[in-house]
Amino acid sequence: MEPSDIEAIYRWENDPAVWGVSIAHQPFSRYALQRFIDENSCSDIYASRQLRLMADDGDTAVGCIDLYDFDPFHRRASVGVLVDSRMRRQGYGCAMLAALEDFGLQHLDLHQLHCIVAADNKQSVSLFGKAGYSNCGILKEWVLSNGRWVDAIVFQKIIGQ
Repeated sequence: MEPSDIEAIYRWENDPAVWGVSIAHQPFSRYALQRFIDENSCSDIYASRQLRLMADDGDTAVGCIDLYDFDPFHRRASVGVLVDSRMRRQGYGCAMLAALEDFGLQHLDLHQLHCIVAADNKQSVSLFGKAGYSNCGILKEWVLSNGRWVDAIVFQKIIGQ
């Protein structure tokens, strides 16, 4: 993430449609987001246990992808993906995951990536399925969404030896 990414991040983090599929449930100020970018843009993944990356098509930010809960001993990490609502269904999500998997394998020696997706998040369920992630189980009533409990799917992909 770079300071020039602030407008895209501000738009995504303040979109209530995204709150239902993320851990954020309230708006963020530009100031708070700028501080987050400043504090995380050059952080060491081995110290912070997370890595936040932006994806662009040359001129426009198309999304972001995160590694978090990085565990170098067990060589695994959680992954989160956001594709701008105007850029969905164009292959960016799969391309972002493929690039992150390659980076994780080549530079972090990761063995696997995993994520938890609300079962009613059809776009993310489809994305991880297309990207070769295996459905490893269901977490019952894991997510509270619009006043009702929704199951979540645990996805996992082995990427290295």
